[in-house]
Amino acid sequence: MRKILFSFLIIAGIQFSFSQTTTYYLIRHADKILTTKKDPDLTTRGIERSNLWAKVFEDVQFDIIYSTDYNRTRNTAIPTAKQKNLEVKIYEARKLFNPNFLKETKGKTVLIVGHSNTIPFLANKILGSDKYQEIDERNYTNLYIVTKTEEKTDGVLLHIYD
Repeated sequence: MRKILFSFLIIAGIQFSFSQTTTYYLIRHADKILTTKKDPDLTTRGIERSNLWAKVFEDVQFDIIYSTDYNRTRNTAIPTAKQKNLEVKIYEARKLFNPNFLKETKGKTVLIVGHSNTIPFLANKILGSDKYQEIDERNYTNLYIVTKTEEKTDGVLLHIYD
Protein backbone atom coordinates (compact mmCIF):
# COMPACT_ATOMS: atom_id res chain seq x y z
CA MET A 1 0.00 0.00 0.00
CA ARG A 2 2.85 2.41 0.85
CA LYS A 3 4.46 1.74 -2.54
CA ILE A 4 1.19 2.46 -4.33
CA LEU A 5 0.66 5.66 -2.36
CA PHE A 6 4.28 6.74 -2.93
CA SER A 7 3.98 6.02 -6.66
CA PHE A 8 0.74 7.99 -6.83
CA LEU A 9 2.34 10.98 -5.07
CA ILE A 10 5.29 10.94 -7.47
CA ILE A 11 2.99 10.80 -10.51
CA ALA A 12 0.74 13.52 -9.08
CA GLY A 13 3.80 15.68 -8.40
CA ILE A 14 5.00 15.26 -11.98
CA GLN A 15 1.57 16.14 -13.34
CA PHE A 16 1.36 19.18 -11.06
CA SER A 17 4.72 20.48 -12.27
CA PHE A 18 3.66 19.97 -15.89
CA SER A 19 0.41 21.83 -15.29
CA GLN A 20 2.44 24.80 -14.06
CA THR A 21 4.32 25.10 -17.34
CA THR A 22 3.03 27.93 -19.48
CA THR A 23 3.87 27.91 -23.18
CA TYR A 24 3.36 30.91 -25.43
CA TYR A 25 3.44 30.64 -29.21
CA LEU A 26 3.73 34.10 -30.73
CA ILE A 27 3.38 34.90 -34.43
CA ARG A 28 2.98 37.95 -36.57
CA HIS A 29 -0.12 38.15 -38.77
CA ALA A 30 0.17 36.62 -42.24
CA ASP A 31 0.89 38.56 -45.44
CA LYS A 32 -1.24 41.69 -45.67
CA ILE A 33 -2.32 43.80 -48.62
CA LEU A 34 0.08 46.72 -48.89
CA THR A 35 -1.99 49.84 -48.60
CA THR A 36 -2.24 53.04 -46.63
CA LYS A 37 -5.47 51.71 -45.12
CA LYS A 38 -5.23 51.21 -41.34
CA ASP A 39 -6.88 47.77 -41.35
CA PRO A 40 -5.85 45.89 -44.51
CA ASP A 41 -6.99 42.36 -45.27
CA LEU A 42 -4.75 39.40 -45.95
CA THR A 43 -3.48 38.74 -49.44
CA THR A 44 -4.23 35.41 -51.13
CA ARG A 45 -0.76 34.37 -49.97
CA GLY A 46 -1.65 35.52 -46.44
CA ILE A 47 -4.76 33.33 -46.42
CA GLU A 48 -2.60 30.38 -47.51
CA ARG A 49 -0.08 31.18 -44.77
CA SER A 50 -2.87 31.34 -42.15
CA ASN A 51 -3.88 27.83 -43.17
CA LEU A 52 -0.22 26.79 -43.00
CA TRP A 53 -0.05 28.06 -39.41
CA ALA A 54 -3.06 25.88 -38.58
CA LYS A 55 -1.17 22.91 -40.05
CA VAL A 56 1.99 23.81 -38.08
CA PHE A 57 -0.08 23.94 -34.89
CA GLU A 58 -2.09 20.80 -35.68
CA ASP A 59 -0.64 18.83 -32.75
CA VAL A 60 -0.53 21.72 -30.27
CA GLN A 61 -3.36 21.75 -27.73
CA PHE A 62 -4.05 25.44 -27.23
CA ASP A 63 -6.11 26.65 -24.30
CA ILE A 64 -6.40 30.27 -25.44
CA ILE A 65 -5.89 32.09 -28.74
CA TYR A 66 -5.35 35.86 -28.68
CA SER A 67 -5.44 38.32 -31.57
CA THR A 68 -5.44 42.06 -31.89
CA ASP A 69 -8.64 43.54 -33.30
CA TYR A 70 -7.49 43.89 -36.91
CA ASN A 71 -8.59 41.95 -39.99
CA ARG A 72 -5.08 40.66 -40.70
CA THR A 73 -4.50 39.29 -37.18
CA ARG A 74 -7.98 37.86 -36.64
CA ASN A 75 -7.90 36.19 -40.06
CA THR A 76 -4.48 34.72 -39.29
CA ALA A 77 -5.77 33.25 -36.02
CA ILE A 78 -9.13 31.95 -37.28
CA PRO A 79 -7.99 28.76 -39.10
CA THR A 80 -6.16 27.56 -35.97
CA ALA A 81 -9.04 28.60 -33.71
CA LYS A 82 -11.56 26.71 -35.86
CA GLN A 83 -9.33 23.65 -35.87
CA LYS A 84 -9.08 23.78 -32.06
CA ASN A 85 -12.75 24.72 -31.57
CA LEU A 86 -11.69 27.87 -29.71
CA GLU A 87 -12.80 31.47 -29.96
CA VAL A 88 -10.28 34.17 -30.74
CA LYS A 89 -9.90 36.45 -27.73
CA ILE A 90 -9.24 40.08 -28.70
CA TYR A 91 -6.50 42.02 -26.91
CA GLU A 92 -4.90 45.45 -27.11
CA ALA A 93 -1.34 44.98 -28.34
CA ARG A 94 0.26 47.44 -25.94
CA LYS A 95 -1.77 46.34 -22.91
CA LEU A 96 -1.66 42.53 -23.05
CA PHE A 97 1.27 41.92 -20.72
CA ASN A 98 -0.06 42.58 -17.22
CA PRO A 99 -0.68 40.64 -13.99
CA ASN A 100 -4.15 39.53 -15.17
CA PHE A 101 -2.68 38.15 -18.40
CA LEU A 102 -0.04 36.19 -16.48
CA LYS A 103 -2.65 34.86 -14.06
CA GLU A 104 -5.12 33.95 -16.83
CA THR A 105 -2.51 32.09 -18.87
CA LYS A 106 -0.56 30.35 -16.09
CA GLY A 107 -0.21 26.64 -16.81
CA LYS A 108 -1.79 27.00 -20.26
CA THR A 109 -0.70 26.78 -23.88
CA VAL A 110 -1.38 30.07 -25.62
CA LEU A 111 -1.25 31.35 -29.20
CA ILE A 112 -0.81 35.10 -29.64
CA VAL A 113 -1.16 36.73 -33.06
CA GLY A 114 0.13 40.27 -33.31
CA HIS A 115 2.31 42.59 -35.33
CA SER A 116 5.93 43.05 -36.41
CA ASN A 117 6.42 45.81 -33.86
CA THR A 118 4.66 44.10 -30.94
CA ILE A 119 5.24 40.32 -31.00
CA PRO A 120 9.03 40.34 -30.40
CA PHE A 121 8.60 42.83 -27.58
CA LEU A 122 5.84 40.78 -25.97
CA ALA A 123 8.13 37.73 -26.14
CA ASN A 124 10.81 39.85 -24.46
CA LYS A 125 8.40 40.93 -21.70
CA ILE A 126 7.49 37.32 -20.97
CA LEU A 127 11.19 36.34 -21.03
CA GLY A 128 12.24 39.26 -18.87
CA SER A 129 15.08 40.16 -21.27
CA ASP A 130 15.65 41.96 -24.58
CA LYS A 131 16.40 38.91 -26.69
CA TYR A 132 14.36 39.71 -29.82
CA GLN A 133 14.26 42.68 -32.18
CA GLU A 134 11.39 44.11 -34.23
CA ILE A 135 10.44 41.91 -37.21
CA ASP A 136 11.27 43.17 -40.70
CA GLU A 137 8.11 44.27 -42.52
CA ARG A 138 8.66 41.55 -45.19
CA ASN A 139 9.03 38.71 -42.67
CA TYR A 140 5.94 36.60 -41.93
CA THR A 141 7.78 33.43 -40.88
CA ASN A 142 8.82 33.96 -37.24
CA LEU A 143 7.48 31.66 -34.55
CA TYR A 144 8.52 32.56 -31.01
CA ILE A 145 8.00 29.86 -28.42
CA VAL A 146 8.40 31.00 -24.82
CA THR A 147 8.13 28.48 -22.01
CA LYS A 148 7.68 29.68 -18.44
CA THR A 149 7.88 27.65 -15.25
CA GLU A 150 8.34 28.69 -11.64
CA GLU A 151 12.07 28.02 -12.00
CA LYS A 152 12.90 29.55 -15.38
CA THR A 153 11.72 31.12 -18.59
CA ASP A 154 13.22 30.22 -21.94
CA GLY A 155 12.55 31.22 -25.52
CA VAL A 156 13.33 30.02 -28.99
CA LEU A 157 12.79 31.61 -32.40
CA LEU A 158 11.91 29.38 -35.35
CA HIS A 159 11.35 30.34 -38.98
CA ILE A 160 8.44 28.49 -40.58
CA TYR A 161 8.76 28.58 -44.36
CA ASP A 162 6.34 27.19 -46.89
